[in-house]
Amino acid sequence: MGFIGAGNMASAIVNGIIGTKTFPANRVFIFDIHKDKCENLKTKTGIQIANSVEKLTETCDIIFLAVKPQNFAEVLAAAKVAVNERKLFVSIAAGISSGYITDSLDCSCPVIRTMPNTPLLIGKGATAMCRTANVSDESFEFVQSLFAACGTVTVLKESQMNAVISVSGSSPAYVYLFAKAIMDSAVKQGIDADTALKLICQTLEGSAGMLRQPDSTPEALIKMVSSRGGTTLKALDVFYEHGFEQMVDDAMIACTKRAEELGK
Repeated sequence: MGFIGAGNMASAIVNGIIGTKTFPANRVFIFDIHKDKCENLKTKTGIQIANSVEKLTETCDIIFLAVKPQNFAEVLAAAKVAVNERKLFVSIAAGISSGYITDSLDCSCPVIRTMPNTPLLIGKGATAMCRTANVSDESFEFVQSLFAACGTVTVLKESQMNAVISVSGSSPAYVYLFAKAIMDSAVKQGIDADTALKLICQTLEGSAGMLRQPDSTPEALIKMVSSRGGTTLKALDVFYEHGFEQMVDDAMIACTKRAEELGK
């Protein structure tokens, strides 16, 4: 198994694999132009370092493409010289289609496309996945198990993979921005930042837990918190007046559009 790219996501997946003993460390290889990242990961996990994209592709049967979308053309061109139809490529990049990968490699190798999010770093990730028709059930289930070791996995159609970025891939940033806005207002009202952040985090965790309850819906839970003539409705009125829901929709559409642009 090989990883091209040694950034946060690749490191999280590797740590999950080694931590759960899903795959032996001495059979996991990594390559990154930043040698220090590879050395750090080797020291922590005991994995191997490949000296080039070509060598990693030649050595490994499963190759994770963990680089930015802007670097895919260069990486795939380097991998092309060592590729064959038995190599399985797993992409974690936004917007890059499986067709782009196989066309660039000039090979109809199997491809699994994934969209994890940053909570993967603490074992709380949400990963969406799809596969090309020539990915075996055994291989797909194995790759699913790697991401499941770091959170939850949802299987989608490839046509939904750009849109899901706005739902779970990028949305942690929306949550952090919302939390920051609440914290900033709390500080203005005399509550210190640390105290406010603790309250906000617990509220977010508890709210997520309530959303997971059987038969719960966002609408029903909003109504539960909102008493007629009370404080919550006053706050919600301001959100509605400023078009909060439309703003979120606009942001998500912009996110999906950018994913589509990156894939061209």
